[in-house]
Amino acid sequence: MIHTISHEHLSLERIKTIIDNKAKLELSSESVEAIIKCRKYLDSKMEDIGRPVYGVTTGFGSLYNVTIPHEDLSRLQHNLVMSHACGTGERVRPAIVKIMLLLKAQSLSYGHSGAQLITVQRLIDMFNNDILPVVYQQGSLGASGDLAPLAHLSLPLIGLGEVEYKGKVRPSAEVWAEMGWEPIKLQSKEGLALLNGTQFMSAHAVWSILKSIRLSRWADHIAAMSLDAYDGRIEPFLPLTHQLRPHKGQIETGERFMKILEGSELIKRHKEHVQDPYSFRCIPQVHGAVKDNIEYVESVIDKEINSATDNPNVFPDEDMIISAGNFHGEPIAIPMDTLAIAMSELASISERRIYRLIHGQRDLPKFLVAKSGLNSGFMIPQYTAASIVSQNKGLCWPASCDSISSSQGQEDHVSMGSNAATKLVRVVDNTERVLAIELFNAAQALEFRRPAKSSPKVEEIWEDYRKEVPFIENDTYMHPLIEKSIEFIRREQYFA
Repeated sequence: MIHTISHEHLSLERIKTIIDNKAKLELSSESVEAIIKCRKYLDSKMEDIGRPVYGVTTGFGSLYNVTIPHEDLSRLQHNLVMSHACGTGERVRPAIVKIMLLLKAQSLSYGHSGAQLITVQRLIDMFNNDILPVVYQQGSLGASGDLAPLAHLSLPLIGLGEVEYKGKVRPSAEVWAEMGWEPIKLQSKEGLALLNGTQFMSAHAVWSILKSIRLSRWADHIAAMSLDAYDGRIEPFLPLTHQLRPHKGQIETGERFMKILEGSELIKRHKEHVQDPYSFRCIPQVHGAVKDNIEYVESVIDKEINSATDNPNVFPDEDMIISAGNFHGEPIAIPMDTLAIAMSELASISERRIYRLIHGQRDLPKFLVAKSGLNSGFMIPQYTAASIVSQNKGLCWPASCDSISSSQGQEDHVSMGSNAATKLVRVVDNTERVLAIELFNAAQALEFRRPAKSSPKVEEIWEDYRKEVPFIENDTYMHPLIEKSIEFIRREQYFA
């Protein structure tokens, strides 16, 4: 499969297709023309510009008033990439680094950044050959672009840094020699084009949104299994209620539950109880709010990944080079914080359903085992879920409400969007684990309702799950079963 980088709209769904199908990238003729045109304009402008241009003929940050001689402009860009590679902490996972490469190539392809064609092509070559730079999570303020992580992404272009290739981390110079590639000599403004940008934040956001969409769907299916296992009521999902409060996600959640539970014997049987706890009765309102927030954040990130976010911006047709602030992460930092809160709530309500299932109510045995006392059963998986939910609460303190001045006060307001991005990934991962634990509990609880059955959709999921995770009759080693549950909900085959 080939994906052509062009000026056409790049959707998150398209990125998912590219990654899932291990597509190769190529530049469109339109993009090649735009890149070459911008570079030629910038080169010609250097001959008679007659004034300082930030980052092109000057130093960076608070050194914006230091003019650099023409003969040192290439060295200036080389030094920029080297000196800014100051990341630390955990490595960014390879899947996100690969998205970073795609988004950086996309952003440079619009012809407003001044990158050389060979530079953009080398980013594409790295993507196509799964040569992934080693990038670290900590170091960016999410303001003047993702400087430190994008420096690590760019180091291999100049023959420095490390890459992961065929499962091993190696010096990029070694891999370049194997590939027959020469280090690139960066031209004026080019290092700034590579380092100024939001691709670190955006790649984390793309990865998190795509995973959140899957988890939101799973949350509905797992909660439907829990509802039937708990002997819950269907009335809270009927459309009449949602017509009175017509939030899109709430309506969609109600409709989805009606479809998932269609044909269930359990949902139709007589109920002794008049109401269910909020963790069941308010699923449309809570899951629906999460859906609405995912959709909102996706709309913001959709704009971001189709933008040029470096500085200065070059406009060959208008004969202008404008130094501005498109690299500032605020437009996506706040939404990423919002998505973390939304996904944390999806985990929170899931944990409450787990607690209800093990509580010994509605003819379910305490801790979902027939011989409780001798067996602890599902007591501790709920502890684990509660611990994860508590951690999420701490992670949901918004990073975007913080700012620390840098570069001698020149960069006096920053977004901290990179911290919002890395926290978001942790919250999404945590939510996946909690939902997997709920599935673990719901499948166990459902067996105590036999011979009555749930809906065909729920039973299909239950039967496939039982092929990998057995019914627990007596205490056993739970950790591997939780891990199998997590792997199980990484599938999407049930959502066609």
